[in-house]
Formats: sequence, C-alpha cells, structure tokens
Amino acid sequence: MRNILIVGGSKGIGSAILLQQLESNKIFNISRNPPDLTHPNLIHFGLDVLQDQLPEIENIDTLIYCPGSINLKPISSLSIDDFRNDFEINVIGAVKVIQKYLPVLKKGDDPSILLFSTVAAKLGMPFHASIATAKAGVEGLVKSLGAELASVIRVNAIAPTITDTSLSASILRNDRMKENMIERHPMKSYLKPEEVANMAAFLISDKANAISGQIFELDYGLVTFKM
Repeated sequence: MRNILIVGGSKGIGSAILLQQLESNKIFNISRNPPDLTHPNLIHFGLDVLQDQLPEIENIDTLIYCPGSINLKPISSLSIDDFRNDFEINVIGAVKVIQKYLPVLKKGDDPSILLFSTVAAKLGMPFHASIATAKAGVEGLVKSLGAELASVIRVNAIAPTITDTSLSASILRNDRMKENMIERHPMKSYLKPEEVANMAAFLISDKANAISGQIFELDYGLVTFKM
C-alpha cells in the first residue's frame, strides 16, 4: 500500500485518480471541498492550498497536484490579475506543495511527483494566452525538478486535451458543442477523466521507473496529427 497525496481530489481528474487508487492505497486529499465519499483509506484536509497552512503528513510516496483553470478570453480582455491568478493556481500552488512535502517525499517508496499541463502549452490556440502561459510554467518546473531530483524522485506531467469535467462544462455545454469538439480531434473523441487517471496510474507506478522530466500529451491526435 502506497501513501498518495492528491491535491484537488474532490472533483474532475483529481477525483477520478482518487477513486482509482483508493482501494489499494492510502490517500491524503487536500481540497477546499471534501470528496463525495468516505473510505477507511481516505484522509481529507479541507483547505485552500494558496491561502492556508498545509498539514503535516508523515509518509508520502507520491504527490499529485491537480488544480487547474480554464480562463479563455481574448488578450485584450485578460487583466494582469487574470494572468496572476492562473499562475498562482497552476504554478505557485504546485511549488508550495512540493516545497512543503519534499523532505517527506524523499524518504518515500519509489517516490514521484505528477503535475498537469495542457495541450495549449504546445499547440497555439486562440484565447488561451493566460492558461497556456501558466501551464508552460508547469512544464518548465517538471523539466527543472526532474533534473534536480533525478537520483531521488521522478517528476512528470500529463497534458490533456479538453476533458469532460465540471471545469470544462462551459465549453461542452450542449450537444452541438460536444460534436464540434469531437470533430476537431483527429481520433474523433475527447477525454474522460478516467482516461487521464489511467495514465496517472502508470506514471506513478514502478512500471514507469525509467521515466522522468516528461510531458505526456493525451490529445486524441490534436497536437500530433494534421488531418
């Protein structure tokens, strides 16, 4: 049984990862709202990562930071605060958690860190200036920390395309928009949270012991293929 810290495990991709890992691992979840279940293997800490003091946790083998944002506006409509808030959520929050738990994580069993980027950090997409900038910071963090911690902790990230979660509800708010999104992807689909959880499960497992400093695009061909 591994000790997994998930930040943002109460909904979306984080919830899918939590549910997948809960039966066989001990899960510490940090989020403002609790997950919609109780379980003997689950310990929840209700707090705001950016504002509150992080709890003391004695044993951690894996750290997964899930919080993200989708703030899609033309550059002329984005304020400096928009850029600042997206950077705080996606980068500063991750840095704060990593710095807090790094000493504990270094003592873990096959320790690893998993962060989240977006396909928009590699594929130029209109109205994504703020979130793409923040997630590019996440990718830089993965590369730098992967090198710095190479002999001790593996560090990777998943860069999903649009995923069917509450965060993307406004983008997938009706059948027409869903069909348009399907058609936009060469493989004619977009992601479900469980698919991202499957990749997460691989990257935090001993099957991925040779992998660090990598960004994995789950994109249904959006970045790689031109059709």
